[in-house]
Amino acid sequence: MPTNKHKRKASAHTKVKLTKPPGLIALHPKPSALVGILLIAISMYLLAFKATDNAMFGLAMLSLITGVGLAIAAKMAITNKDKN
Repeated sequence: MPTNKHKRKASAHTKVKLTKPPGLIALHPKPSALVGILLIAISMYLLAFKATDNAMFGLAMLSLITGVGLAIAAKMAITNKDKN
């Protein structure tokens, strides 16, 4: 038996595809994008007409940040769904 025989690990041969469960945005990307755009529109309205109150300004900022994040995530989900 040769002394320089290379042994491979058994884990190198297994190819397990790990998939994570789809989320709500990945399942329904177009309605999620519409909700994101709606949140952005609400925040623009609050900033334009109701921003004199500190609470409305805070609500507008939270709505804007959430809407932008949701719209970006939905846009990425739409492009990934189109590729598959």
